[in-house]
Amino acid sequence: MDAQDKRIEKILGSECERNSENALKYLDHLQKNTKAFCILTGVEDFPWEEPYVMGGRSQKEYEKLKKNNPSHTDQFELIELLPPENDENEIIGKVKRKTDQKIFTIGLSWLEDTDKGSRNYQLLHDYSVWHINY
Repeated sequence: MDAQDKRIEKILGSECERNSENALKYLDHLQKNTKAFCILTGVEDFPWEEPYVMGGRSQKEYEKLKKNNPSHTDQFELIELLPPENDENEIIGKVKRKTDQKIFTIGLSWLEDTDKGSRNYQLLHDYSVWHINY
């Protein structure tokens, strides 16, 4: 078991599978330990962006759509962490885009802290690994 697995097990106990109970435990942990102010960006292109990033769709249309939709290239201020809304057991990040102050809700596993040396970066990365791999 590596250090990351140990950190996740410390939060959730020995039963670390992804389920609603563990998502709520993780939410509680993140709410208590995440620094209030942090700047986030996308880990990779968001699902709606994939056809534009991978090619085949109009870049002009993509730029237009980015005005009203969050992009993985945007920077966001974390406003609040919210409980999962669906069966995916995904914690939701309520964020404000820095360029225009628009508010979005984005699955937390899609986001990372821009400061790779911060505690928040590690907390969010561990959460993403748990959400995707367990």
